[in-house]
Amino acid sequence: MTSAPIIDQLLKLNNQDIVSFHVPGHKNGRIYNKISYKNFQDIVYSLDTTEIPGTDNLHNAKDIIRQSQDKASKIFKSEETFFLVNGSTAGIYSMIMASTCPGDKILIDRNCHQSVINASILGDLVPTYVYPNMDEEQGIAMGILPEDIEKQLIEHSDIKAVVLTYPTYHGIACDLKKIREIVHKYDKILLIDEAHGAHFGLSEYLPPSALSCGADGVVQSTHKTLPSFTQSSMLHVQGDRIDREKLKFMLRIHQSSSPSYLLLSSLDFAVMVYETEGKYLMKDLLENINNFREMVYKLDKVSIMSKDIIGINGVHAIDPTRLWFGLKGITGYRLEQRLRDEFNIQMELSNNYGVLAVTSIANDTQDFYRLLSALDIISKEETNKGFYDLQSFIYKIPEQVFTPRQALYKNKKRVLLKESSGYTSGESIIPYPPGIPLIVPGEKINDEVIEYVTAIIKSGKEILGLKDASYQWIEILA
Repeated sequence: MTSAPIIDQLLKLNNQDIVSFHVPGHKNGRIYNKISYKNFQDIVYSLDTTEIPGTDNLHNAKDIIRQSQDKASKIFKSEETFFLVNGSTAGIYSMIMASTCPGDKILIDRNCHQSVINASILGDLVPTYVYPNMDEEQGIAMGILPEDIEKQLIEHSDIKAVVLTYPTYHGIACDLKKIREIVHKYDKILLIDEAHGAHFGLSEYLPPSALSCGADGVVQSTHKTLPSFTQSSMLHVQGDRIDREKLKFMLRIHQSSSPSYLLLSSLDFAVMVYETEGKYLMKDLLENINNFREMVYKLDKVSIMSKDIIGINGVHAIDPTRLWFGLKGITGYRLEQRLRDEFNIQMELSNNYGVLAVTSIANDTQDFYRLLSALDIISKEETNKGFYDLQSFIYKIPEQVFTPRQALYKNKKRVLLKESSGYTSGESIIPYPPGIPLIVPGEKINDEVIEYVTAIIKSGKEILGLKDASYQWIEILA
């Protein structure tokens, strides 16, 4: 009997009634229960087409795509907006390479997504890093200080562009307005990976958008927090620091010449929802989140990240739609597993200390009740088993020996990961999610990296970047 394994598994998952606290933002299509637009969800397969009369061309948009992009530009308050069908990665590549030339130096936050590192390889760029403050108890990156940006720009006057993550995966927002003032004072280009902040304009209770802070180029993963399909994103630009024609050329290089009209139509849908119902739905979401937080505070042994961290470690604001919480006595890895296996609740990610819930305007009140009920049960059961202290990992920033591109083309050999301390890595080590590299090619491996990666492997989490599927071996520079 023949089968279609991907379809079969997706249909199986669809029938499990999973509560989604993970991306994409449409939450398993549930946004269509709130907003039904001309039966869009029922006929989506029949909309898959290509460039024929009446459909326009993404790479030379003059008709319906141009109209939709112009509408997005108006709503998101950019000067020009480009739809992305190869994910935010294509947008990151394009805006960085449109703003630089081979050999240029760029300033990057060290907790950036792997696509930023890969852009430095593709564009033959020299990355210089600025390091975020860390919450060592929680094992997560916090904010970037404006003075640290200025220090780097003074020390490296030949930096061409500054590329920052805003907000972080956990919803941490730095003082981007102040940073923009500094970057532009030194006549540099400010590029923002706002993959997790496409929804910021929907409420005054959210951090300010990167565009409103004055960034020159902004990439948003519309699919993560707004209701477009996975792999659909937007690139917004304003001002005259980015060469628009060069940007369009880079987009043609990094995007498919056969763009998916399903993805384009989902972006069109997301723009329509954002404009018409977005603020109302966000108001409803924030009310549900506030109620959830009040109830969580009453649960014994459950801790949740709050506004108390604002003003500390470079944190200027936090995104309330991100819920980072932990349960005393068990690891975040175990908590995530129990929520999925026993309560059909899927979180976005976990580490040794806690779990992350990514909420969106497609979540409803019942989702939060189910999560609260599960946490209440787990906290009481785990409490009866007694407590133990979680091991604290202090991540030591690796030393950069070569640029990622230089390391890519050097001879390599394999050694056991556990014996690799002191060697220069020829591979990336990227826990996924969130896709933030612990180490990239050209950086020196240290004991802290090995210890941290070993713990991640033991938890059963996925590691990207290593060729060895068993995660026992790593390539180093010979």
